[in-house]
Amino acid sequence: MTEPNKGPDQTNQRDQAHQRTSGDEGTFAKKAGTITGKKCVAETMALDAAIAETSDDGERGAKGNLRGALLMSLGMAAFIGNVTLMKLVSFDLTLFQAIFLRGCCAALVLGGFAWYRNELFVSLSGQDAKVLIIRVIGEIGASLCYFMALFNMPVANVTAILQALPLVVTLGAAVFLGETVGWRRYGGIALGFVGVLIIVQPGTDGFSVYSLWALASMLSVALRDLATRKISSGLPSLFVAFVTMVSVTLVCALLLPTMEWKEVTGDTVGLLMGAAVFIMLVHITLIRAMRVGEVAFVAPFRYTVMVWALLVGYFVFNEPPDAATLIGCSLLIATGLYSFWRER
Repeated sequence: MTEPNKGPDQTNQRDQAHQRTSGDEGTFAKKAGTITGKKCVAETMALDAAIAETSDDGERGAKGNLRGALLMSLGMAAFIGNVTLMKLVSFDLTLFQAIFLRGCCAALVLGGFAWYRNELFVSLSGQDAKVLIIRVIGEIGASLCYFMALFNMPVANVTAILQALPLVVTLGAAVFLGETVGWRRYGGIALGFVGVLIIVQPGTDGFSVYSLWALASMLSVALRDLATRKISSGLPSLFVAFVTMVSVTLVCALLLPTMEWKEVTGDTVGLLMGAAVFIMLVHITLIRAMRVGEVAFVAPFRYTVMVWALLVGYFVFNEPPDAATLIGCSLLIATGLYSFWRER
C-alpha cells in the first residue's frame, strides 16, 4: 500500500500549503517546534498535576457536571492543539510515520505516569476487558481515518463533520444500550444528518473522497465513546488511556512499511512532542468527562472544538470555511443542542 493518490485540487492545496510552510508558515513551524520542545517538560508537569487531581470515583450533581464540562472544554482545546501540530507535521512526514512517532512519545510518558501512580498493571474483569478491546478498536479506526482526512482536507471541514458525533452517540445509545429516545430526538438526528450531507456535498464539484474518511472517523469515535460509558468506575482512566495509546502506536508500527520513511528533523521532533502532550490531555480529559456528571450536560461542550477549528484553519493554514461548511455545521450544532435539551 502506498500513500493515496490525490486529485489536482488536493495536490495544489497541499503544494500551496507547503509553500506557505516554507515561507511565513515555515517560520511558524520552526517556532512552534522550538517552543513545544522547550515547554514539553513544563506541559508534562502540568499534565501530571491534572491527573493527580482527578480520581475515578463516580461524581454526581452540580459538582460532577461542572467538572465534566470543564474537562470536555479542555479536551476540545487540546484536541485542536494536537490537530494543528499534526497537520504541520504532515507536510514533512507520512501518515503512519507521524502517528507512530507521536504515539511513542505519548505512550512513554503515559506509561511513566501510570507506573508512578501504581496504575500501570491493573486486574481486569471479563466485562471490562471486552469493553476495553472494543474501545481500542474504535480509537484505532478513529485515529487512522481522521488523520487520513486531515492530511488532505481543511481543518474546519474535517472537524465540522465530527460535529455529528453527539447525534450518532445518542442513536447508538438507543440501539445498543437500550436508552430511551423519543420521536423528537429521532427527528433531530435525521436533521443532523442533513447537515452532514450539506458539508460533504456528495455528487457535486465540492465533494472530496476524504470526506468519507472523516465520516468513518466519526463513526469510530462514536463506538469508542459508547464503549467508554460501559467501563466500570473502578478502572483508572490513566490505564485506559495508556492501553489505547499503545494499541494505536503498535498498529501504525505494523503499517510503517507500506509508506516511505522520511527524514525527521529537529523542528518536526518538537512538533511531535507537543502533539504527544496534547493527545495525552485529550485521552485523559475525555475519558474522565464521559465518566462524571450527566452526559446530557457535559456532551454539548464538545461543540467548543468548532470555535478553535475555525480560528486555526483561518489564521494558521489560511483555510477560510466555505458557506456549505458553515451552514451544515450550524445545523449540526443546533440539532445536537436540541437533542441534549430533550434528554434533560
